[in-house]
Amino acid sequence: MSSATIRLSDVTIAYDRHPAVHHVSGAFEEGQLTAIVGPNGAGKSTLVKALIGELPLTQGSIDRGHLKKNDFGYLPQAAEIDRRFPLAVSELVMLGAWRETGAFGGVTRRTLVKARAALSAVELEGFEKRPIATLSAGQFQRALFARLLMQDARAIILDEPFTAIDSRTTAHLLELIGRWGIEGRTVIAVLHDLDQVRAHFPQALLLAREKVAWGPTDSTLSVSHLHKARAMSESWDENASVCEETRWQS
Repeated sequence: MSSATIRLSDVTIAYDRHPAVHHVSGAFEEGQLTAIVGPNGAGKSTLVKALIGELPLTQGSIDRGHLKKNDFGYLPQAAEIDRRFPLAVSELVMLGAWRETGAFGGVTRRTLVKARAALSAVELEGFEKRPIATLSAGQFQRALFARLLMQDARAIILDEPFTAIDSRTTAHLLELIGRWGIEGRTVIAVLHDLDQVRAHFPQALLLAREKVAWGPTDSTLSVSHLHKARAMSESWDENASVCEETRWQS
């Protein structure tokens, strides 16, 4: 197994003994761009939170290879981020440099240069002193991507990164994700737009609480697989116990 491959074995995650993700096995390969897709309530966000260790597993295991916690960069859903906190854009971006500066370390010239480069990469030059509460949704998402650039993470996990942002910002951030792939970083993104997935993510995991398909995007997002995912989601028993696994035939 590659040193940065993330391997899932029989992963089950439950809330109050009711499974949100059920018996998922497979691998996110090092350096691959992988999209996680599926119907609403399919367990996509639950799975990525387990990948970074925010949620415990009820069953199974996640082998992160040689990746350590500091090797992960994570962007949660916009609804989970409180923009009322009194931070300027530059301060938000500098939070991504904590591995270099430490909790109470000083900011070096190198760090400042890196922060300016990150803001330039997301086209936010001149926004350094702007309070984050005054940013548009697209501008704020650009600032969060700049913070990820500062982290220099080997594995980057994005949970619905393009919700409620404009098409120009989305296109620019997709270009940035593509560069991460060229650099050999592992990117895992929860997405809803299947056209985006087909155009920009070579690998996909189709989830309906259970794994429907996982592999090259074109075959994973086949019409038959998408129909199967919809049917599984619609028939899922919310009161099923953790050890009951619905078996579907292809």
